[in-house]
Amino acid sequence: MNELEKLKLDLKNLNEEAAKIRELEREKRAEFGRKLNLQKQEILAQIAAAERRAINKDVVPIDITAPCNVNEKLPEYYSVEQGSRHPLMTELDRVTEIYQMMGFDVLESRQLDDEYHMFDSLNFAKEHPARDGYDTFRTEEGLIPPAHTSSMQNRALKKYKSRLDEGKPIAVVIPGRVYRNEDVDATHEHTFYQCEGVYVSTDCTMSQMLGILREFFEKYYEQKLNIRTQPGYFPFTEPSLEFMIEKPFALGGKKGEFLEMLGCGMIHPNVLKVAGINPEKYHGFAWGGGIDRLVMLKYRLPDVRYFESGNLQFLREFK
Repeated sequence: MNELEKLKLDLKNLNEEAAKIRELEREKRAEFGRKLNLQKQEILAQIAAAERRAINKDVVPIDITAPCNVNEKLPEYYSVEQGSRHPLMTELDRVTEIYQMMGFDVLESRQLDDEYHMFDSLNFAKEHPARDGYDTFRTEEGLIPPAHTSSMQNRALKKYKSRLDEGKPIAVVIPGRVYRNEDVDATHEHTFYQCEGVYVSTDCTMSQMLGILREFFEKYYEQKLNIRTQPGYFPFTEPSLEFMIEKPFALGGKKGEFLEMLGCGMIHPNVLKVAGINPEKYHGFAWGGGIDRLVMLKYRLPDVRYFESGNLQFLREFK
């Protein structure tokens, strides 16, 4: 007789014992019934526990990460393969590596930021349309998933401004993920990567900035490139430029076909002031551009949505 059978027999005997209550004197029946009921509840609990143990004894643990039953042979269409890094992460490392070779430090951006660093510290007017919810994501708590890595510019200037007192320049690049409240298509994503550059010294010039950017793109694409600029507008730089490169022949470009790659310019004096840097003594320049566009051009990718799609067939091409 197993444990469960014994408990059921005990319950049966207890029920037979309960039938004797009618034979007792009236004043003793209540106490007798109370004791029997306690015993019955205890036995029922033991029976329930024994039944659970009996069921679990026959259950095979499930590995929810397994593609099929671990006790069965894997079907032929399942295969185990070595994973790889996402192409954007690989290329982002290459981008920061090039800047580091030119003497720049690397400061990582944030996933959430605030109104001050996103707009106020960057000379955005209170009525600037970028502050509107139609252009910028916001959380219920009022935090902002940064729409540009420029939101780190004030922190970078404050973090490294002691170097200016030592006679050294501020030279830092800031990679990070950014978010835009816009429609998604082959050339636009709501989530993508940028890399910000900040340089401040006593005598820096726009020609130095253009030289740095040209050097970066030639190193990244591993060939000589023609560059072009045209006037632009950003609240945090003055003057502001849009920086373009002539699309390389090796990447399907034609002579005279230029692509805008990033925005840049001389850091606005108000931005330096807010960071505690004297704009009468120091000058700076900054730039910011998308990493996704760099990679699309390098590998001739037709659709930016591939990067966030999770499509394994696409990712396997970069192993």
